[in-house]
Amino acid sequence: MTYFHPILFLLFTLTSFAQEPYYTNGQNNVDFTLTGENLYDALRLKISNNTNAATYTYGDVRDDFEIMDIDLTNSNNVLLLYGFTNTISCTDGVTDRRIRDKDDFGGDNCEYNREHIFARSNANPGMGSTNNSFTGIVADPHNLRACDVQRNGARGSKKFGAGSGNSSDVGSGDWYPGDEWVGDVARTMMYMYVRYGDRCLPDLNGFGPKEGTTEMLQIYLEWNALDPVSAIENNRNNHLELVYGNRNPFIDNPYLAKSIWGGDEEPADIWGILNITDVVASNFKITPNPAKDVVNITLPNNEETRLEIYTILGKRVYVRKVNTAISINISSLKTGLYIFKFVQKNKTITKKLVVR
Repeated sequence: MTYFHPILFLLFTLTSFAQEPYYTNGQNNVDFTLTGENLYDALRLKISNNTNAATYTYGDVRDDFEIMDIDLTNSNNVLLLYGFTNTISCTDGVTDRRIRDKDDFGGDNCEYNREHIFARSNANPGMGSTNNSFTGIVADPHNLRACDVQRNGARGSKKFGAGSGNSSDVGSGDWYPGDEWVGDVARTMMYMYVRYGDRCLPDLNGFGPKEGTTEMLQIYLEWNALDPVSAIENNRNNHLELVYGNRNPFIDNPYLAKSIWGGDEEPADIWGILNITDVVASNFKITPNPAKDVVNITLPNNEETRLEIYTILGKRVYVRKVNTAISINISSLKTGLYIFKFVQKNKTITKKLVVR
């Protein structure tokens, strides 16, 4: 890969204005200076270390839908994957509903059930049959979403393919999840591939060219960038950390997909520390460092750059926009470690600054 991610990630990680504490607390902490296969492996180790997976059942997710898939505008309803019509009733036989009364879970028409986004039969080996007492991959709630019963049946085990508009069949037997849901689907596919490896290769559940040495589908990278993380995805992630024991990293920061697989897309860097400018980081200089009273800042070009200094607890103590070299008086800063950020064209390079 040709892009460059020279983040100086400190022993004191920047959790207060960067990534979720999940990635830096407990076992298998993730070093986000890694890229490509190394980052893929680090994330896999982290999210696979969820002991709750051994006891979390396929039946448990049914109850959790009423919490994590809840309609945040009306707590009586759940949101239905692939849906696009904001009415609850389906007595007219139409199955495109986006919301449903949360108590209407079941297997009949006008009810909702559990959709495996990565279809059970498409995994290799397959995920097997379902039973409320089953645990393991078939019960992984990151891959399960509330869905209209008939809409679920319409999708079946069809692979995802390119399309536009509302969810529907596309091409020769492919399935387009709908404009609202493409990001949700893509980030779930990324999670499943990282969590379960080759058993859930992206092309087993979708079509299109591949990107990166670990072979992510280009269409998923596009969907991840096109459709920002939604409130319901965040709600699910927070709840599943509590009950299932892990998170979907690509919901926490879609830019991780680019860090691993590359591609031309520019997904959001929610943490503001991964989307690094192509200019080599060493060209952004802080001298002297350690420093006492004054530091001299050198930029590699004349582009407008925002300079920011943070304490290790995330409190910003300095900010200024410049487009040339500058000297900064730091005599008011207490002795210790600080984080210095160069922000240029919405891309960030982070360095440490030691004040003596």
